[in-house]
Amino acid sequence: QLQAYGGGLVQAGDSLRLSCAASGSTFSHYKMGWFRQAPGKERVFVGAISRNGGTTSYADSVKGRFTISRDNTKNTVYLQINSLSREDTAVYHCAADRTNTKFLFTGVDDYASWGQGTLVTVSS
Repeated sequence: QLQAYGGGLVQAGDSLRLSCAASGSTFSHYKMGWFRQAPGKERVFVGAISRNGGTTSYADSVKGRFTISRDNTKNTVYLQINSLSREDTAVYHCAADRTNTKFLFTGVDDYASWGQGTLVTVSS
C-alpha cells in the first residue's frame, strides 16, 4: 500500500518535497515512479527510480527541477520539486513497478500499485 503526502498550496518559485510511504517489507524490491495529473488532463510520467536508488529517469519537461530519491530503510520515496510554476499544479501520484527488469518504465500501465495522490497547487 502506498500513500503520497506533502502537497499543498505554494507560491511560484518555491520548492516542495513530496513523500510516498509504502507498507510492507518488500519496498526495496520495487522500482518506483512518480506521475502527475493536472486538472482535466491525463496522468503523465514525471520520473522513476531503480530499486537501490542508483538510477533515475525523468520526463524531459521536469529535468533539472525534479529529483527523485528513496530511503529503503524507511520504505519511502521522495520527489523534490524546485522552482515551482503554475504548470506544476497537479495531483502527484507514486506507483510501484514489480517487474523483474532494470528498465525504468514511463507508462501508467507499467505500474501495478498506486497510492492516493497528493495535490500540489501553485499560485503566482
